[in-house]
Amino acid sequence: MLVRDWMTVNVITLGVNYSVLDAAKILRGKNIRQFPVVDNDGNLVGIVSDRDIRDAMPSKFIPGDAVDGKKGGLYTLTAGDIMTLDPITVTSDAPINEVAELLVRHKIGGLPVVDGGELRGIITQADVMRFLCAAAGPMRSGTQFAFRLQARPGPLAELLTDIRDLGLCYSSVFAATDLNCPGHRRVYIRLERTGDRSVEDLVEILQRKHTLLYYVNEGITVDLVRP
Repeated sequence: MLVRDWMTVNVITLGVNYSVLDAAKILRGKNIRQFPVVDNDGNLVGIVSDRDIRDAMPSKFIPGDAVDGKKGGLYTLTAGDIMTLDPITVTSDAPINEVAELLVRHKIGGLPVVDGGELRGIITQADVMRFLCAAAGPMRSGTQFAFRLQARPGPLAELLTDIRDLGLCYSSVFAATDLNCPGHRRVYIRLERTGDRSVEDLVEILQRKHTLLYYVNEGITVDLVRP
């Protein structure tokens, strides 16, 4: 779950003197949301987001403040004029959860990935979402069970052993702190198949030893414990 496994490589960059108008064309054509900005030596010096570019553009509803015969105005505005200086960066071996925390805390869409001063790529909100989708498994593949376990060694291992003893195979296991219940965590387990048992039978068996919050089967969520 490291940045290097999920980051976008071969990133389109801008030079500090790159025209904002040209950057806007690339943004629309490539459907991207941020550009790292580099100096003549290829060193990262800033970042330009789609919002920066939109803010620099004149409104199509208001006359003036526009492009006047390629003299002044937007034609002279460069990436260096609108970029955010010294952007927050991460290294390629940083964990994905650190990236998610930074994106949420600073309300930004992406972080340049820099190793030893060299720009290696960029990790964006979309990349983090790709990771979460892969970790959680396909939305309609198998059955997902959500448990509440004590946040200490032992309960998760016991739960997985019980599932194995039932002759079941799980395709993904995802754990997160339970914000509604201090000292506990939520564990989401996806089963590819339920064997000869019905989902209802499995629920009854698993509830005997574990707190099962809900399950999702064929896209339908069934709550078992009030949130």
